[in-house]
This record gives sequence, structure tokens and C-alpha cells, in this order.
Amino acid sequence: MTITDEIKHTLAQDPVMAELLEKHDPYTERDWNEFERLCVSIINQQLSTASALAVRERVFDLLEGDVTPETVLAADEDALREAGLSRTKVEYVRNAARAFQRNDYTREGLADHSDEEVIDLLTEIKGIGEWTARMYLLFVLDRQDVLPLGDLAVRRGIERLYGNGDEVGEMTRAEMREIADSWRPYRSIATLYIWAEYESDA
Repeated sequence: MTITDEIKHTLAQDPVMAELLEKHDPYTERDWNEFERLCVSIINQQLSTASALAVRERVFDLLEGDVTPETVLAADEDALREAGLSRTKVEYVRNAARAFQRNDYTREGLADHSDEEVIDLLTEIKGIGEWTARMYLLFVLDRQDVLPLGDLAVRRGIERLYGNGDEVGEMTRAEMREIADSWRPYRSIATLYIWAEYESDA
């Protein structure tokens, strides 16, 4: 995402966010294609960052870096499991592969869909929940106003920055949404800075 002066000006109205804008570059990822990023999100589900990275590297190595619906469906299930995918996640990535073969989930194909319509479409795929769909909106479709409170790092980051210390469960999601209202219509970009701060403290 391009961080324009207008975006920075809007976010800087929040004093905490203003400090993050000065302190960090926004969190970034590799430029995955659409299917790769969906597979990454499935792999990341319920794993620590380090564990998810290790599994992702093994799976992508197994597929020789050619991560497509066709290679996923052709891969041996035992080999995928040896690479670190649970039986359930093998099913989920294959569900995603079949869905990609049937429908157009590319940036172009979803360009005219609202955020909620994209979430509804993706969550029809067994194994794709709202968190994964929001990651897709943010990282694949470059939607600028996504607030992924299903992400633990985002919640912990907001708690640390806007709460009274590091107490887990200190803030409700409703309180977090209220804080994030001042970031509209650029909550995705604010989230990138929350991630950058959280990872710098990890």
C-alpha cells in the first residue's frame, strides 16, 4: 500500500499513531499472488509466527515454489503432512485450491465486490474464516479500511499502546473499535503500524 501524505495526516490526528508514524516503517510482506497468500493464511492459523514460517517454507519447498491450485491438488497428502500441515489444513488448502479453480478470487475478479461481499464469498470455503478473509482483504486486495481484530497481534498491540500496560484481556473489542474509529478510512494502514510496533517488541 502507498502511504500518502493524506493518510499520514489523517492517522496523525491520533497522538499514539502519530508516534508510530515517526518511529516505524509500515509492516510489509512479500508480494504473494492471490492463491499463495490464501495458503499462507491457512498455514498461519493457530500457529506462532516462528512455527508458521517453518511450515510455510517446508510446504513451499515441497511444491518447488510453484504454489498453484494444480500443484496443491497434485501433491501427495503424506508429503504435505510431513511438511507440517495437519490433516485438517491439508483439507483446507485443497478446498481453497478447488474454489480457485471454480471462481475468480483475483484482485480483478473481486474489484467490484465490497469488503463484506468478499468476506462472505471467501468464508463459503471450508477452512476460511473471517480472520483469513480479512487478511486477504488487507494483503491481497489492498483494501484500506480493514480492522482485523481477529488477529491476536493486533489486539495485543492495541492493548499495549492504548491500555494501561500489558494486562491480557484489558480491553474489549468494542473499545478497540472505538479507538480505531479515528483511523477511518485508513484502518488497514494503521494496522500495519500496529504490527510493526508489536513485532519490534517481540
